[in-house]
Amino acid sequence: QILSSGIVAEMKTFCGRANPTTGALDWVEESEEYDYHQEIARSCYADMLHDHDRNVKYYQGIRAAVARVKARGEKVIILDIGTGTGLLSMMAVTAGADFCYAVEVFKPMAEAAQCIVEKNGFSEKIKIINKHSTDVTVGPDGDMQTKANILITELFDTELIGEGALPSYEHAHQNLVQDGCEAVPHRATVYAQLVESELLWSWAQLQPVEVEGARLVPPPAVSRCAGAHSVCDIQLSQVSPRSFTPLGPLCTMFSVDFSKPVSSAFQSHSSQFAAESGGRAQVILSWWDLDMDPSGSIVCTMAPSWTYPQPKRAPWRDHWMQSVYFLPVETRVTEGQQLSLTVCHDDYSLWYSLHKQDPQTDAPPSRPCCTCQAHLVWTRPRFGELNDRRRTESYVSALRSVLREDSVCLGVSDGSLLPVFAHVLGAKKVYGLENSRMSKQVIEQVLEANSMKGGVELLEIRPEQLTSNDVGAEQISVLMGEPYFSTSLLPWHSLFFWYCRTTLAGLLRPNATILPCSATLHMMAVEFQDLWRIRAPCGTCEGFDVTPMDEMVQQSLDFRESREAEPHPLWEYPCRALTQSSAVMTFDFTQRVPQESISSQGSLTGRCHGVVLWMEYHLTDDISVSAGLIGPISEQCEWSRHRKQGVYFLRSPWESSGDGRAAVSYSLTFEPSLGDIKMDFSVQSQ
Repeated sequence: QILSSGIVAEMKTFCGRANPTTGALDWVEESEEYDYHQEIARSCYADMLHDHDRNVKYYQGIRAAVARVKARGEKVIILDIGTGTGLLSMMAVTAGADFCYAVEVFKPMAEAAQCIVEKNGFSEKIKIINKHSTDVTVGPDGDMQTKANILITELFDTELIGEGALPSYEHAHQNLVQDGCEAVPHRATVYAQLVESELLWSWAQLQPVEVEGARLVPPPAVSRCAGAHSVCDIQLSQVSPRSFTPLGPLCTMFSVDFSKPVSSAFQSHSSQFAAESGGRAQVILSWWDLDMDPSGSIVCTMAPSWTYPQPKRAPWRDHWMQSVYFLPVETRVTEGQQLSLTVCHDDYSLWYSLHKQDPQTDAPPSRPCCTCQAHLVWTRPRFGELNDRRRTESYVSALRSVLREDSVCLGVSDGSLLPVFAHVLGAKKVYGLENSRMSKQVIEQVLEANSMKGGVELLEIRPEQLTSNDVGAEQISVLMGEPYFSTSLLPWHSLFFWYCRTTLAGLLRPNATILPCSATLHMMAVEFQDLWRIRAPCGTCEGFDVTPMDEMVQQSLDFRESREAEPHPLWEYPCRALTQSSAVMTFDFTQRVPQESISSQGSLTGRCHGVVLWMEYHLTDDISVSAGLIGPISEQCEWSRHRKQGVYFLRSPWESSGDGRAAVSYSLTFEPSLGDIKMDFSVQSQ
């Protein structure tokens, strides 16, 4: 998060960045190209190139469209919007197109496309236009000499329209393509299914929780709130069908014909059905298909694996997943009841509502927005974490074992219920530090809803600003944290708790309890089923040389001397453990952050795609909570759904399925002054 920048010298920029681990504002010198390289390095272009199913279906659709136009005796002129690497344009020329206008707004990508087109010998028939499609001109002096009669696009995201597909199509039909043009894809169809799911609903609403016989309930404003409007996009194939109950059939909600003029204006569509079973209507599961040709014989579907006959599984892709939508309110339905599911969309997003009568009699529902603040403070994984009963019991048990009647507690975590639990458990006085007014107000709502107003004193203040007067001139006997901080991206960013503990040392009793008392960084070498594709070079894609793309991505990955781990929610990405889990670093929260670095060296044996890193928090000597691996190591690892794990992708062993063995040597160094872990991994064949 760049807060400000300036003082440019020799193409370098000093950037102020909030350090998520130390909490300090660090001024770092970055090249002016830093953000550009980050965007390329973290892009999903490689994932798209590795999506063989997508590529094949597009190629088939393009061949068919070119053949249809040629059969009419017309010259084939292609407009390819969002060309990326130029792959689809090269497919079109190979299929017999006379000329292609390939539009790409992202300059580095347009330059890569130019290199790829030249490398494959298509320069004379493909023109790369580095503009947004709505800025493209047609005419003798324009970007395009003439309007196109085939429109090829790949403008879709998991929600179909979230990348501005509708406005782009709308403009193209009005300005850039001929009437009656062919389109690849020809149409898109959106599907939805109404389900009951305790797992998925736990990501949207705070659930009641039992603590010492007391039932803590969510604030009424939270229960009534429609929640965040943004789509929840996940790998739905990794949500077991045992985790939800279908209440209705898979409904065809609407289709968009891309060969005809498209509107980006508000629209609503409804599907009527009889409930297939009784239950609580909570969640909509949704995905879409692309028909690459008018007959619908070439279909690229986003349907999850559990819709396929076993053991077949869906083609893996990370650039297009599936969508989960949460209904504004939970509604009880009975088997056989007539229901109407309505989807609305504007130019960029979709939202759903459920009716027990014909929705034509009702005004279309407006797009949901959070009115309770909780959905702005807590992310969906965070809701799931707060609703995890087993996890809550671990914290309550740990608190129960350390609290006394005279305990003065201070909670340090963002939007945490630990101070509420400590009050219920009988602590003499409880304080909580909150990082924002909104977060503070949400916890105040929880206290008020449970008649505990004043039971916890919430302080909207930074740890270094806290004084003895703020805590009633009493020393803190229990410093507690989950720890959870909204600024954390990588597992070790939550060590901010350790820095807070160090800052607050002067306010603690000499024998104060620190909960958690320590944390360990764990590491394991893994073989990913599919996630490796997002970082693997492509080389050749459907017969076309795309190595300039590989080189551009690698150059951006190499832009920093030290390579970094990336955060990924590994419950969505199956992997096989190749080593045992190793605790490679321990952080003792009972002591202050040391001035000297903490280092760990060793090796892991096994050919692998990468190394996974996560934290485990030791609340007491015998109670621990893992933010990573949560089950015994088996053929498929089970990961916490609440936190992202760190993944360090190795460069060399992409061929990991072979029988060869390799030793992965590692050297990790935690630098207290930086709050970061420097990593070095090397692979040596044995």
